[in-house]
Amino acid sequence: MKHLTVLVAIIMAFILPQTINAHTRVAYAPGETSFSVETNEDAQQVTLRIYDNGMGGKPTKTVNMTKSNANLWQATVKGNLKGKFYTFDVKYGGKFCGECAGIWATAVGVNGKRGAIIDMSETDPADWDIDTRPNIAAKDLIIYEMHHRDFSIDPSSGIEHKGKFLALTESRAIEHLKALGVNAVHILPSFDYASVDETRLNEPQYNWGYDPVNYNVPEGGYSTDPYKPEVRINEFKQMVQALHNAGIKVILDVVYNHTWNIDGSNFQLTRPDYYYRKNADGSYSNGSGCGNETASEREGMRQFMIESVKYWVEEYHIDGFRFDLMGVHDIETMNAIRNAVPNDIFIYGEGWSAGSCALPGEKLGMKANITRMPGIAVFSDEIRDALRGPWDSNKKPAFLGGIRGNEESIKFGIVGAIQHPDVDYSKVNYSKAPYASQPTQMIAYVSCHDDMCLVDRLKASIPKISEEELIRLDLLAQTVVMTSQGVPFMLSGEEMLRDKKGVHNSYESPDEINHLDWGNLERHPEVMEYYSNLIAMRKAHPAFHMGNADMVRENLNFLPIKQNFVAFHINGRNVPGEKWGDIYVAFNANKIARSLEVPNGTYSIVCYKTSCTPNGGINTVIVDGKINIPPQSALILHN
Repeated sequence: MKHLTVLVAIIMAFILPQTINAHTRVAYAPGETSFSVETNEDAQQVTLRIYDNGMGGKPTKTVNMTKSNANLWQATVKGNLKGKFYTFDVKYGGKFCGECAGIWATAVGVNGKRGAIIDMSETDPADWDIDTRPNIAAKDLIIYEMHHRDFSIDPSSGIEHKGKFLALTESRAIEHLKALGVNAVHILPSFDYASVDETRLNEPQYNWGYDPVNYNVPEGGYSTDPYKPEVRINEFKQMVQALHNAGIKVILDVVYNHTWNIDGSNFQLTRPDYYYRKNADGSYSNGSGCGNETASEREGMRQFMIESVKYWVEEYHIDGFRFDLMGVHDIETMNAIRNAVPNDIFIYGEGWSAGSCALPGEKLGMKANITRMPGIAVFSDEIRDALRGPWDSNKKPAFLGGIRGNEESIKFGIVGAIQHPDVDYSKVNYSKAPYASQPTQMIAYVSCHDDMCLVDRLKASIPKISEEELIRLDLLAQTVVMTSQGVPFMLSGEEMLRDKKGVHNSYESPDEINHLDWGNLERHPEVMEYYSNLIAMRKAHPAFHMGNADMVRENLNFLPIKQNFVAFHINGRNVPGEKWGDIYVAFNANKIARSLEVPNGTYSIVCYKTSCTPNGGINTVIVDGKINIPPQSALILHN
């Protein structure tokens, strides 16, 4: 059937050469290739150049494109151009802007300077046509954020394709993820970005990748051969396929809020100043914190974002998207994206910006506006900072450090940022009102790639912390996250007690800072065991991921809070599919034991100190009104 589809596409290209694919704007067929590029209305000329190679050499063909409407230029070149490369050069005011691949390139040469002409059907791995996205509802997701190089670069990983897409096709990687129990991998920006020179991959280079160049092409630095356009595409698809076969979704980190620069960007070289917001004085608005912010509210930029997301879903089978600084984008665009893709595509983002935007706040995708963006989630910095400490100081502790006053913020996160009668919103750290309509609109986490990882933050905020205390607090923090009604999210390596030597912004730090030390799995097996059992417990028990605000309000109630102590009860009898009855969860961040009052009866303990078990229970106890929760730990029990 797939071959028939390709044949029909080729025939249609011959019959209708002026028709351009809505995603790519470059339509290849063996007999001819059609090109189009959007410009501003005052463009005077657009020159298309064809090259034999992705870099260097002179063009083998130069074509003056034809203006077909106010801002669209087109050209059709006869002959078989497969394997060739192309650029567009737009003239304004008597001057050409400079060659680029255009904003719609879906294949590029090394370093993304030239677009590549390929047959995309030839990039599919075997059985790609039967690859399917895992059927996992938003409420059931457990997200694992990772950087390709961090995850596999260290010799201790035992992974052959270090720092490559193919690392995630290897059994060592797949089996680790399955053993941990996560069911969604959030990969840091994996599109073609600027800060890694693909011609020097034999030299150590590192970047997170938040400097976009070609949004619709995988990054060549993560491929085994960036000079061959098909390789990066095929290897990315192999990665997705391998994760899907393991029952793991793939979420792509997308950065539409800014470009790596202005003057050299594909946006600016084709439509100067159209894609960027400006202040009243004519300066570029900097809500992105990177010197520019894109204008998502403009028709062309909105269309680009929608079509780009759809392209990753359709061509690469991507399961979800994390929007960098989603607070820079307008609400209408985010809703249009949500409506343009299937409902099972999970969409979430940072509900803030890095500075003031040129668009009013009430129009932006801030977390305070998330009720106006149904089906879209945001990160909760409330629960994050209530656990570890405020974002503006690495050394200030919070709940984990025994600082009182964070209890209501933790409760806010436990219910998933929804309205709940037991939460005193006046005492929540950042949001004085609920912002989520459903708990699946909130991401619960304690650390991510940005800022200090959990281990480093504990070391920085609790002087002279011992290794034993660090492990206790690490496990306590993750227990709060994994028992939240929001969608839990963890940074890769936390199950290995990852540290980054105290560096909080390691976006271009070397491997010795960012790498995962897989040897910690042997040195601290109890941490991985606790994490995997905790995740298994969450997955096995719907009470911890009800996914419905009314159910949470009906079945979850908080017990009287104490200083650095939060506890709640879930009536599991009313939760469909739940096998446990009364479930009690308590978090004690004090350095002394605290007591929890529960009805008399026989209970099974499933989490205690540094042990956790999904179902059977650590032991059975008879409770006479009270039970003690050890210092700096969580307790979960049920009858």
